[in-house]
Amino acid sequence: MSNDAHDYTEIAYSVTDGIATIVLDRPARLNAFTETMAHELASAFARADAADDVRVVIVTGRGRAFCAGADLGRGAGTFDAGEAAPEFGQVDGVPRDAGGVVALAIAGCRKPVIGAVNGAAVGVGATMTLPMDIRIAADTARFGFVFARRGLVPEAGSSWFLPRVVGISQAMEWVATGRVFDAEEALAGRLVSRVTKADELLPTAVALAREIADNTSAVSVAASRRLLWSMLGAGSPWDAHRADSQLIHALGKGVDVAEGVTSFLEKRPPRFPGRVSKDMPDCVPEWPAPPEDS
Repeated sequence: MSNDAHDYTEIAYSVTDGIATIVLDRPARLNAFTETMAHELASAFARADAADDVRVVIVTGRGRAFCAGADLGRGAGTFDAGEAAPEFGQVDGVPRDAGGVVALAIAGCRKPVIGAVNGAAVGVGATMTLPMDIRIAADTARFGFVFARRGLVPEAGSSWFLPRVVGISQAMEWVATGRVFDAEEALAGRLVSRVTKADELLPTAVALAREIADNTSAVSVAASRRLLWSMLGAGSPWDAHRADSQLIHALGKGVDVAEGVTSFLEKRPPRFPGRVSKDMPDCVPEWPAPPEDS
């Protein structure tokens, strides 16, 4: 086990047997989101993406909340950037949204990401989960896209992610009302894929992560993650067919496919040698592809 939590002040990061766990770690403030947390989350996802020993990432919160939204300690001026230098640079001449920086870091990670929502996930605490591949919730979790009740619009790229995750009608209901809702409503609306008892949340997330890490090719999962997400914006199944054909051709010649077939024929667990850092085919779609002004 490696634990690099000492590198961070508002999150904890550790790796155990191929599973990286990122914990939002401001429990006294209900893990409220800050620019420091944004920097640290972006760093942690870059670290997980680069590490071949990391197969899956789990994200959860310390204490009774997942993330209660932006830290409003600056009062009415919390969201007024003023004349300060942009913390994360600019896009179209305005400061980049910190939640979007995190969302894009999660989206760009080639490792599958499991959100284990243990409590309140409100505002950016809800939107940051949308680029995660799988979201599971404790029965104590609460969600809220509360931006309209604060005079804002949804951030963190969620106007792209949320309708694709739950559909436009459900997305607009939650965004237009800004209400906070429970885990069962989140499950019914397909925001989460399952709800567990609070004490079963992390064991459930770890068991799911273990199923991935112990049975699958890291290269295959990483390529599949890029393929599935990138095709959400495709105009035709022909786009998917072109990408599928290239990847089947490239991976079909590789060491992982040979091991996958051989282990099946020999009736034994596979031992995939491929590494994401060096064995990803060049034809894997870049996603999210950054714009020219990024």
